[in-house]
Amino acid sequence: MSSLFRRASLASLGLAFGLSALSLSPLMAQDTAPAQPAPAQPAAPAQPAAPVDPNAVVATINGQTLTEADLALAEGELSQQFAQMPPEQRRAAALSAAIEIKVMAAQAVTTGLDKDPDFQRRMAFLQQRALHGEMVEKDVVDKVTDAEVRARYDQEIANTPPTNEVHARHILVKSKEEADAIIKQLAGGADFQKLANEHTSDPSGKTSGGDLGWFGPGQMVPEFDKAVFALAVGKYTEQPVQSQFGWHVIQVEDKRAKQPPAFDQVKDQARQAVIRDKYIALVKSLRAEAKVEIPDEKLKKTVDALENTK
Repeated sequence: MSSLFRRASLASLGLAFGLSALSLSPLMAQDTAPAQPAPAQPAAPAQPAAPVDPNAVVATINGQTLTEADLALAEGELSQQFAQMPPEQRRAAALSAAIEIKVMAAQAVTTGLDKDPDFQRRMAFLQQRALHGEMVEKDVVDKVTDAEVRARYDQEIANTPPTNEVHARHILVKSKEEADAIIKQLAGGADFQKLANEHTSDPSGKTSGGDLGWFGPGQMVPEFDKAVFALAVGKYTEQPVQSQFGWHVIQVEDKRAKQPPAFDQVKDQARQAVIRDKYIALVKSLRAEAKVEIPDEKLKKTVDALENTK
């Protein structure tokens, strides 16, 4: 199910703002002994938060109003900057930042910075990027249904070839001679787990009898992988297996069919896969209708090759 674990590659939406550092000092600890707690009382039922009027005025800056909706937008756009602050301070920090942005933006207009060609070009791009993000959110993400997510999961399960996984142990030593000696002891009836605890150089196996747990194809180095999946249950390698780590003696404890992950475990990845497919389909349909000209032939070939990989 490898495609379920590729997250959708969508352009992110957000503006970077320059903010002054805000120094928020923690409350000083009390030196006095804490008061004894009062007898427990039944907790009062939580009161639902009063609805917020998005048009309510939070502040007025040089005659311009800043509303609850504006403040909510500032909190959302600047959430990363406020992530380390206590929740009760984030609202005040967002308001302070919004006021700072407004007064500096007004001064920038006064000095004519908004007429600068580079600024206008950047603003046009940011507007297009914001509209791109809005379209992705409204026309792609919001339209994904639970049925589509479940169908994608079922499709991935159906397309995944059944595989086995094994439960195995190993004894890792530095030389073939050491491995041959261990195999000789096993042939004489020695206990594999006891030999592993005594001889393996794998630190994790010294107290577990060389136990590697359950694993599937491709999770071990190729030489080990080939040898372990060729063994029958209860058998050990009668010839040492060499890998980059040394010489292995391997024993298979059990085999079973590998179970796919439950839907609830991967439904978020499945949803992202659906989003990614819908996004790519939307982009391809719009690109097919658009007239795109790239004069630089070399650049055009590179762009076309990139588009064909999507």
